Amino acid sequence: MSKVLIIGAGGVGGVVTHKCAQASNVFTAITLASRTESKCRAIAAEIDYPVKTVQVNADNVPELIELIKREQPRLVINVALPYQDLTIMDACLATGVDYLDTANYEPLETAKFEYSWQWAYHDRFREKGLMSLLGSGFDPGVTNVFTALAAKHYLDEIHEIDIIDANAGNHGQPFATNFNPEINIREVTAPCRHWENGQWLETPALTAKRQYDFPAGIGPMNIYRMYHEEMESLVKHIPTIRKAQFWMTFSDNYLKHLEVLQNVGMTRIDEIEFNGQRIVPLQFLKALLPDPGSLGPLTKGRTCIGVVAKGLRNGEKKQVYIYNICDHELCYQEVKSQAISYTTGVPAVVGAIMMLTGKWRGAGVFNMEQFDPDPFLATLAEMGLPWTVVEGGDWLEL
Repeated sequence: MSKVLIIGAGGVGGVVTHKCAQASNVFTAITLASRTESKCRAIAAEIDYPVKTVQVNADNVPELIELIKREQPRLVINVALPYQDLTIMDACLATGVDYLDTANYEPLETAKFEYSWQWAYHDRFREKGLMSLLGSGFDPGVTNVFTALAAKHYLDEIHEIDIIDANAGNHGQPFATNFNPEINIREVTAPCRHWENGQWLETPALTAKRQYDFPAGIGPMNIYRMYHEEMESLVKHIPTIRKAQFWMTFSDNYLKHLEVLQNVGMTRIDEIEFNGQRIVPLQFLKALLPDPGSLGPLTKGRTCIGVVAKGLRNGEKKQVYIYNICDHELCYQEVKSQAISYTTGVPAVVGAIMMLTGKWRGAGVFNMEQFDPDPFLATLAEMGLPWTVVEGGDWLEL
């Protein structure tokens, strides 16, 4: 029996629940929990497979412990908010259950993304013989595995990586984010950091801009450099990397709205007083923006997320580009979600399958690139996210 407890009933939680139900040979029982149980029930109603729904406050460790003890899962899949990673890890330690998430912890009061808080749990998980798998989404997640694939099969040494994420889709809304608006805007507006020659270099957010010609007919799009957490683990575990950068596409319309919102203070994450109440402007803005879950039936187009890795093979300079193309409309037909949630949710389920079937095992806290990429990527393709490898080509200077 491989019972799984999924915490979080947003867009990604919906995809995870759908895909776990499809893999019923591995996930023999599913419990879906959220602060708002009605969201869990709505997801469960879409699925022709028994899904138990419960209410839980993921900020409350005793409440989480009680839930885990009652449900007795073999694994907890955390697709709640990144602020809640540590409370859920604490509950897993207290109950002796393995843990998986898709995004690293960040404190509510500071838009700061790093693994130090979760890496600090390594010895406690190791001593209890438990496994914690961090960042099993797409980026982070599959991009880490793509890099591991390049290191295993295509390059003797990786010297540079560029992670490039394009959403070439359109939802027709004046301004909306494709996942949790609060998390999205905190991430995009944070100072940019990239790794170069053994140190982190910081630049203002979204100031480095390039154009990249995407495959599969997507064509040229503007990409902007920003910080993303997978770079931190990749340069730690693959020490030959001399330069690591992360790039993402943004439309001019998105950037225009974001600039205005920043200028008027709506992206602030500190509390202000309004009509005798304390509110956080960004959280208020989140309440005004379209729910990302509502964008599924509206979004058309594709995503393209991949890794350009450069280095040496047999003493010669070599480049390899590994990427996935995902179609928004096909995702909605399958799981009632657009491709942003799909590309995060499917890898979470694949990571869970790796853990539950013993293909990836260890005691402690791990990142994705620390395991064999081959079984993960084979299962990823089977579950709806095939990938393409292009060797050679023009030497990209990003």
